[in-house]
Amino acid sequence: MNLPNKLTCLRMIMIPFFVLFMYLPFPAARYIALIIFIAASLTDTADGYIARRDHLITDFGKFMDPLADKLLVCAAMICLVRTGELPAWVVIIIISREFIISGFRLIAADNGIVIAASMWGKAKTVTQMAMIIVILLDIPALHLLEVILIAAATVLTVVSLADYIAKNRGVLSSKK
Repeated sequence: MNLPNKLTCLRMIMIPFFVLFMYLPFPAARYIALIIFIAASLTDTADGYIARRDHLITDFGKFMDPLADKLLVCAAMICLVRTGELPAWVVIIIISREFIISGFRLIAADNGIVIAASMWGKAKTVTQMAMIIVILLDIPALHLLEVILIAAATVLTVVSLADYIAKNRGVLSSKK
C-alpha cells in the first residue's frame, strides 16, 4: 500500500476519535476534536498531492479517498446537528448527495469503471471542511462566515451532484 493510500486509511481511523471528542463533556474536548478534524482534512490534501506528484494514483485511492472524505464530513455534520449548530435539512441534502454518488460509483465499479472525483466534488468537499472548521471554532465574530459557508456548501453539493450525474449518466446503461 502506497503512502497516499495509507493517508486515506489514517483519515478513516481518525473519524471515531473525532466523534468521541465531540461527545466528551469537558471543554477542551471540542478543541481536540477540532484538531483531529483539521489533521484529518489535511491528510486529504496531502494524499491527493503526493499521489499526483509521484504518479501513485490507484483504483483503491480513486474509490476510498472520496469515501473517507464522505465519512469524515458526514460524521462531523451529524455531530453538529446534535449540538444544534448545523440545520438537519442541510445535512440531509449533503448526505443524500453522498448516497446517490456512492450508488453511481458502485454501479460503475460493477461494470469495471472507476470514477474519480470531479473539480466540483473537490470544491464541495473543501467548502464543507471549511464550514465544519469555522463552526467548530465557535467564534461569534465568524457567525456570518458560518452562514455563508453553510449556504456555499449546500449549493456546491447540489451543483456537484448535477455535474456528476450529467457526466456519468451512461454508467446506468453500461453492460458488463
